[in-house]
Formats: sequence, structure tokens, C-alpha cells
Amino acid sequence: MQALAEEQAALRRVATLVARGRPPPEVFAAVTEEVGRVLPVDFAIMARYEAGRALTVLAASGTPVAAGSRWSLGGNNVSTLVFETGLPARLDGYSDSSSGAVGVAGRERGIRSSVATPVTVEGRRWGAMIVGSAVESPLPSDTEARLAQFTELLATAIANAESRADLARLAEEQAALRRVATLVAQGAAPEDVFAAVVDEVMHLFPVEYAGLARYEADDTVTSVAAQGTTHFPVGSRLILGGKNTATLVFETGRPARIDDYAEASGPMGDNARKRGVRSSVATPIIVEGRLWGTLGGGSTGEQPLPPDTEARLAGFTDMVATSIANAESRAGLARLAQEQAALRRVAILVARGPAPEKVFAAVLDEVGQLLPVQESAMGRYESDESLTFVATWGDLRNPFKAGGRQMLGGNNLGTIVFKTGRSARIDRYADMSSGPLGVGVRDAGIRSSVATPIIVEGRLWGVIVAGSFVEEPLPPDSEARLAGFTELVATAIANAENRAALTESRRRIVAATDESRRGIERDLHDGAQQRLVHAVIVLKLAQRALAHPDANAYELVAEALRHAEEANAELRELAHGILPAALTRGGLSAGVKALVSRVSLPVSVDVSVDRLAPGVEATAYFVVSEALTNAVKHARAARAQVTARVEDGELRIEVCDDGVGGARGDHTTGLGGLEDRVSALGGRLVLESLPGEGTRVCAQLPVSGPG
Repeated sequence: MQALAEEQAALRRVATLVARGRPPPEVFAAVTEEVGRVLPVDFAIMARYEAGRALTVLAASGTPVAAGSRWSLGGNNVSTLVFETGLPARLDGYSDSSSGAVGVAGRERGIRSSVATPVTVEGRRWGAMIVGSAVESPLPSDTEARLAQFTELLATAIANAESRADLARLAEEQAALRRVATLVAQGAAPEDVFAAVVDEVMHLFPVEYAGLARYEADDTVTSVAAQGTTHFPVGSRLILGGKNTATLVFETGRPARIDDYAEASGPMGDNARKRGVRSSVATPIIVEGRLWGTLGGGSTGEQPLPPDTEARLAGFTDMVATSIANAESRAGLARLAQEQAALRRVAILVARGPAPEKVFAAVLDEVGQLLPVQESAMGRYESDESLTFVATWGDLRNPFKAGGRQMLGGNNLGTIVFKTGRSARIDRYADMSSGPLGVGVRDAGIRSSVATPIIVEGRLWGVIVAGSFVEEPLPPDSEARLAGFTELVATAIANAENRAALTESRRRIVAATDESRRGIERDLHDGAQQRLVHAVIVLKLAQRALAHPDANAYELVAEALRHAEEANAELRELAHGILPAALTRGGLSAGVKALVSRVSLPVSVDVSVDRLAPGVEATAYFVVSEALTNAVKHARAARAQVTARVEDGELRIEVCDDGVGGARGDHTTGLGGLEDRVSALGGRLVLESLPGEGTRVCAQLPVSGPG
């Protein structure tokens, strides 16, 4: 038991290091130390498998083997067995059966028994944890299983570190792309962009050289930017041909790589090989559909460049292509920057929560500045298939004014969007438009127009339309650019509607509370209070009659008693609308049972819940009370059923009856008023009451919600 406790404590210490995100070397050292302490071994080694069937020691305890030392795999030893099988391995007769560089080293150090378990990181064999003993008896049979607990923690630490490294690399890459994109957007000279791209590639990738080259018409390639131990200095020109990445990209138009430059050929291949290049990757630069040049990098190390190098380089070639493109491309980048700024301005306005009308006007103004249009309008679809204009912008010839209304129909953008729920365009309005909207647009002189729908919480709310008076159609991306603004408009509308709904819900709750209080006051004054006053008066008359023997004293006392009993009954009935003592003392189950005992129809009850928050219990009680009241007073039900249980963090209450159905859930009824109360707790209320099919009231309340 002591050994198990020590092992669990060791695992907790390592797990704590992993959870704190400590660097892998620190975790490796801690694991080897803990393993050497809790297992009956003389040494513990943490090692990583390398390319070329090699093993690098990362941490060691109890052995002279140095961290950082590298060993060749092969022969009969646990390190090689784990590498080849991916399974735990052991050798109990090390002096007789071990071989290979690792095996010989172990035998020379007197190792008699050794065990190794794989370190598997996200499905790939990453390394091994190796332990050994110099004593005659083999290591315990559970050594592999006990080691596995430590290797799982190692795998987690490695995966976490790799994820952090990937995120850091991605952040660096995005920052580099932003820097280059900024240069391009500023209209920097292509040569400056080339130099910046090559510099970023040198910093981001594990390469010793990086270069950017332009393909020429005579099947040659010219270096236009280069850094590092390059074999291709700026301005030099070489003939294409043979096997090398520049030629492969030229011939295929696709990314290319060579992981072993010993097989390279041609002038460029020979030149690179002479300078020690072993691995190289290149990607094409495509400018307006044509192959312009290539961006590449190379390494002199034994390890091939990472498999994602081509994809990562592609982000930079896109920037280069944009820089090389004509003035129209550069204008497009400037336009994109303007569009993002416009979207930000509108987003800031929406975030401040102004009236939707202010957002509508701001959006149309931004659209008018960004797109080559002279008119724009925003409309709201109505239930009678008409369109109400909520904002307009542009030329005085605009036929539609804010507040105006037009019927849908015919061939026009307002009608097309209404029918399809998708963006649309008409490039020849004079020839193709019809219907009231189409005629108005045509008469105003609009030649080309685009429209995008405004979708608010899944429903089609309205449309934004923008039009031009010129012959040339609007740019093909106009609909997509409008869509960015419609999303912000939808957010503003949804926010306003939600605020209005919340205000109305609060108003109804306050009104219901006030009405309930006034009802209680009225019932007390008109009922129980009057009867109690009458009882007091009659008792005084009885007291006087008793003081002077009177034959009607008994009748007066009887009358006073009757008024007192009636007042008591009325108070009890009045209390039914307030939380009953059974609910507050015994919870929902007791409250429902007390409620059902007063109902004049058979009710089956299945309430299996413990005590809940007071607000949840009270709301659930009123749901049951109101549903049963509906069943008795309106549904003419013969029987009802009440169920309540907690599932997945929610209290689910269901009341069903076999009455006539047809119950309404609007806020003019008691059932409708429940929705505000349930919503206030973050719950949902469902009412199903088809005529002739009974009524089902179901409420779901979060048991941990506000109570």
C-alpha cells in the first residue's frame, strides 16, 4: 500500500507539472526522476525517435548516459523493439540476448533486465520510456503497466507543447502575412514586397536560404530576391531544366519539393547540390491566371522540410501575386480596407444600441460611399406581401421615400428576394423589370441593381437594394459586399426587438403583480373583511342581549359564528392563489398533492423531485395550478395527469388533460401569463391544445437558474 501511495503521489506531481504547462524538458526530467524513485530500477531514460532509425536521449536518471546523446537503433534491445512494434517490450536476459548499439551499451553497464513502453502522441509513435535493473531477478511483471501511466502524462505534455508551438507559429505566420499585406495595401514597389517576403520566410521556416524568382519567356528564371546561403543571388539568371524545384513548378504550375537533392539535376539542381542543399520546397506565383514565378526555400539539414511548408508558403505567394498585379488589383486592396473600416464603424454604432433607424441610415450612407451606386434603399417586408421603406439614400430621383409602401409582385429585386430569401441582381432594369417596384426603379433611370436579404434570427425581415444609373453592370462582388452590412443591420434589429420584448415582458410581469395585489385587496375588502366586520357587530349585539336576558341572544351568536366561518372559508380560498404552506414546508411534491386534493376531478400525480430553489418550486407550482384551473373551469376535462422530474439539469413539469382543448397561450389568459414567469427563470413553456384533443402544458426550468 505504501508503494502504491508513493506511485500515485509521483503521478500527481507529474500531472501537476503537465497541467501547469511546464516545458517538456522539465517534465521529462521529472518523470525519469519519479520513475527511478518509485520503481525497483537502477536507471530510467526518456528518449525520442528520430528519422533514420535513431534515438535521442532527452532525460536520464541513474545512468551515465547523457541527455542529448544519439544512438542508432537496430538489433535486439527494448528501444528497437518498441520502435518496430509500437508495443511495450522487455528483455529479462540482457547479457545473453541483447544486441545492437543500444543493447551492447546496456550489457556493458551490467543491465540484466530492461523494460520500455512507447510514448504515443496523437496517434504517432514519438519516443519511449526505458528502465533497467542490474540485479539478477527480472523486473516485476507489472512494470510495463506502471510505466504506461507515466508515458500517458508524457504524451499529454508533448501534445500540449506541440499545440502551443503550433499556435505560436500560426500567430507569427499571421503577423508576417499582415506585415506583407500592409506593404501591398500601401502600394509598395514590388521589389520591396519581394524582399519583405523572403525575409519573413527566412524567419518563419527552418531554411538556410530563401529566394523569389521570375520565369522568363526564354525558359530561364531570374532571381529577384534572395537571402541566406543562396546558390541563386539577386539578378542572376539560370536555364531551366532537369530535376529541381524551380523547373518542376514551371512545368506543372503546382508546388514541388525534393527531399533528397542527391538526385537533383539541371543547372539549378547542380548549383544547389554543390552548396550542400539537401531538401527544397517551392510554390508557384500566379498573377491573374498566369504563372509568373516561384517562391522557395531550402535546407542543408538531414531532416526534410515540414510537410506543410508548401501550404504555408502559398499564403506569401498570394501576397506577391497581388503586389505584382496591375493597378486594378491594388485598387481592390484599398477598397477592401475601406470596406472593413466601414463595417467597423457600423459595428461600433450597433454595439452602442441606438434606434434601428440610425443604423439603417448609417448603413446606406456607407454602401453609397463604397459601391459605385447612386441610389440605395432599405425595406421591411410586411405580412400583406408589401414592402415598407425604412431608409433611403442617394439621388433626388429616388422614387422611394422612407415610410413609403409598395406592393410586391412582378420582376424586381424586392420581389425576387422575398420569394427566394437570397441575394439577387438585375443588370438591365429597363428591359427586364416589372411590377410596382420595377416600374418605379425603371422610371428613376436605374440601369443595374443588386439586393441582399436581411435575415433576423432565421426569418426574412427585409432587403437592402443598391442601384446605378450607368450602363455598366455593378461589380460581380457587389452582393457579397452588401451582405456584410445586412448582417449588422440584422443584429441591430434583433437587439432592438429583444430589448422591446424584454421591456414588454417586464411590463406584463409588473402589471400582473399589481393586478394580483389589487385582486387580493379587493377580495379581502369585499369578502372576508366585510364578513368579519358583520361578525363583530353581531357579537356586540349578542353581548348586549346576554347582559339583558333576551330571547334572540342565541340566534345572534349563531349568526356571528356563521359569518366568521364564511370569512374563514373565503380567506382559505384566497390563500390558494398565494404560495401554500405545504409548498414552502414540503417542497413541490407536497405542494402539488395539496393542490390536487382541492381539485374537483381525478388527477394522477407523479412528482419525483427533491427540494429545489424557492423560485423554481413556486413557478412550477403555479404552472400546475394554472393548468389544472384551465382543466376544471374551461376544458371540461374528465381527468388530468401531473408529472415532474429533473433531467439533465432541468426540472420538467407536464400537465395533461382530456378536455376539449382549444386553450389560448396569449397574454390575455392565465396560461399565457405563465410564459413570462417561466422565461424569467431562463425556462421554456410549451402549450399544445388542439380542439378536441385535450391540453398539454409543459414547462422546463433550469434547476440552477435564478430562484
